[in-house]
Order: sequence, then structure tokens, then C-alpha cells
Amino acid sequence: QVQLVESGGGLVQAGGSLRLSCAVSGNTASIVLSGWYRQAPGKQRELVAAILSGGSTNYADSAKGRFTISRDNADNTIYLQMNSLKPEDTAVYYCYVKTIWGGLPSDNWGQGTQVTVSS
Repeated sequence: QVQLVESGGGLVQAGGSLRLSCAVSGNTASIVLSGWYRQAPGKQRELVAAILSGGSTNYADSAKGRFTISRDNADNTIYLQMNSLKPEDTAVYYCYVKTIWGGLPSDNWGQGTQVTVSS
């Protein structure tokens, strides 16, 4: 079991930047993948960025070149640096961690943090 607590959301003007943080506690040794998803009103939740335990990353096309996902293993924190924000980036952003322990996979979600980009 892991627990996820996000922070860093807020209101920003278009073109601005925000950094989201996700503090992870619990059985962090079981983590195989970490990521950020977002869900805008009336839309499905979508992957924004992911980072594997080995460090490789993957981004949605909408995030490439603007967002950077990183992980601080010493602090057990996952970050999403978001630059050149656009109004269409407005959504609730969720931290996600996939764990495998004893051969059993588990999906773990944070409570979400609101990001609002004004035009």
C-alpha cells in the first residue's frame, strides 16, 4: 500500500508555469511506474506523463516539450513541471502510482489538485 498527497495546483495565466508535487509514503519499494493524469470537466481522465522505475519517461503529445516529469527517490516525491501553460491544460491533475507486491499489481491515486489556466 502507498499513499499519495498532491500539492502545487492553482490559478495561473496562460504562458505561466506551475510545479506539481506528489509525496509518496508507504511501501515505495513496490512502485514500478509513477505518473500524472488529468481530467477536465466532461472529459475522460488522460495520461499526461509517466516515469518508469528505471527512469524512462513517456509524455502525451499535448505535454511534450512543455511538461517534465521527475522523481526524487530520496524524498519519495514525484514532480510535474509545467511550462508554457495553456487554457486547455485546465483540469484536475492526479498523481498515479502502480505497484507490484507479491506478484499482485495495484493502482494507486492521489486526491487530485486543481490547475486552472486563464487566457
